[in-house]
Amino acid sequence: MTQQITHEAVIDEHQFGMRFDQVLAELFPDYSRSRLKEWILSGNVTLDGKVVTKPREKVLPGMAVHLNAVVEAEQRFEAQHIDLNIVYEDDDIIVINKPMGLVVHPGAGKPDGTILNALLHHHKGASSLARAGIVHRLDKDTTGLMVIAKTIAAQTHLVTALQARNITREYEAIVNGVMTAGGLVDQPIGRHPTKRTHMAVVNSGKPAVTHYRVAERFRLHTRLRLRLESGRTHQIRVHMAHIRHPLVGDLQYGGRPRPPQGANDELLAGLRDFKRQALHAVKLELEHPIHGELMSWEAPVPEDMVQLTELLRKDAHGADDDNHA
Repeated sequence: MTQQITHEAVIDEHQFGMRFDQVLAELFPDYSRSRLKEWILSGNVTLDGKVVTKPREKVLPGMAVHLNAVVEAEQRFEAQHIDLNIVYEDDDIIVINKPMGLVVHPGAGKPDGTILNALLHHHKGASSLARAGIVHRLDKDTTGLMVIAKTIAAQTHLVTALQARNITREYEAIVNGVMTAGGLVDQPIGRHPTKRTHMAVVNSGKPAVTHYRVAERFRLHTRLRLRLESGRTHQIRVHMAHIRHPLVGDLQYGGRPRPPQGANDELLAGLRDFKRQALHAVKLELEHPIHGELMSWEAPVPEDMVQLTELLRKDAHGADDDNHA
């Protein structure tokens, strides 16, 4: 499916002498700068009826701008009927609660069966959007809330809000080790220098900030509530491993089972059988990309993390009882 985009505007006094691409970004904020530049270069925008293909062209007040472009449908990926746990949906956005094991975007070794394929089936406009409206990702085995755009305008505004750190994303996690207090990790993240499927704290990486606070302490583990400022690949997993508190179940980043001394068979089995990183996107809060209303959603912590928490809690209480006996 293709989508026809048509807009008209007149250049204002305050835009005198500005570059053509800068003026378009002001006049048509629903579209990204890169998309607008692409349309200029392709001859899809006229000034006073003349096609102008130079983004740096200077403009004058009173000039008439006419944008006429076609957004091509995404042809590379197949629409597939895959159930999505939709928490909220309107004409502009979808909020889903992602289950464990569902990949967000097709990639090497995973050509389909992803959230992107599901979105192409779920609503017809998805094919006209980059990545079917996906603006941020969760790892395959991380559960929880994701927001997805249904229109170009919504996608542009959500991406801008993410870059400006105006979308609140909170997570629940269970980590190895006992943490005495909350804090933040402010360390750049980039591709691991030797393990190409891993990320790492590296000086050449992109800035990344993770805030965390202690929700509950156990004998050899801690339940955390975390908030992201940035959104780098594997950010929480890398940052927690960096401060020597890797996520339970995260074998990729050192989260092998570490049972407390004298743990019973039930807890030993619970830790051994926890086959994913103990991480859940529990809360999402944002201003609606179109009408600006502040909206917030929460997704219950999944059963596997609830059960593990109960086992750790029982173990800690049992140890307390022994100490007071």
